[in-house]
Amino acid sequence: MLLFQTSTFAILLLGTLGMLVLSVGLVVFLILYNRRVTRFNKKIQDMEKEQQRILLNASIKMQEEERQRLAADLHDDAGPLLATVRLYLNENLVNHDKATQIQSIFQARQIVDDTIQLIRNISHNLMPPTLKNFGLESAINDLFQKISGSGTINASCRFHEYKERLKEEKELIVFRVVQELINNILKHSNSSFIHLTQNIHAEKFYLRIHHDGRGIVQADFDKLNKSNVGLGLKNITSRLRLLNGSIIFEKDISQTYYKITIELSKDEPFDL
Repeated sequence: MLLFQTSTFAILLLGTLGMLVLSVGLVVFLILYNRRVTRFNKKIQDMEKEQQRILLNASIKMQEEERQRLAADLHDDAGPLLATVRLYLNENLVNHDKATQIQSIFQARQIVDDTIQLIRNISHNLMPPTLKNFGLESAINDLFQKISGSGTINASCRFHEYKERLKEEKELIVFRVVQELINNILKHSNSSFIHLTQNIHAEKFYLRIHHDGRGIVQADFDKLNKSNVGLGLKNITSRLRLLNGSIIFEKDISQTYYKITIELSKDEPFDL
């Protein structure tokens, strides 16, 4: 009887020790697992911060390049023209005969007209008049007609649901993104055609570009975005982030064409 009780006690003791070891092991595992999860989450956060830093730098560089280009255009083109006007309208003009005065004023006026046209062209580059006056559909149609008119590539587009225009700032950003994408396709893809479509589904605004040349898929795009090259693609991402939009690069289901999809919320609040 005593032997039985001792045996039972030993079994209970071993069982208790086993449960204790198992519990301690489980606690240690959970601690180590939580630490690993914490480290993983921190790594993800660091990667996201780095990605945001890269996109911010790309956005800043893009804006700085646009400012420098604008400053260069004004300095190199408008500056000399206005300086020439000063030569024609100097203080000694009153000492010349009337015919010379009239000729100088006429020449100065022509140069002023040229300067006005130059500044108008610079302004059009910042905000294309077709986009400002008639909207995104007309601006993209105009862009594609010019490309197709070159006779080297067949470019076409079709807007299915664009009854209500986006805000002016949104339209400009989307237009610049399309310009950058089309420019990349023309430079690098060797396509024979480019086709753009627009539609709205579930309050989402979509633009899709198809082309049959060399292209990239999403993995390539993500890799380029994290590298020190592909500034144009970083600019695209930076611009779309302002709209809380996204872009997807993929190969068509037929594996024949490349497809680029731009998506943004139609009524997304927007504030520069």
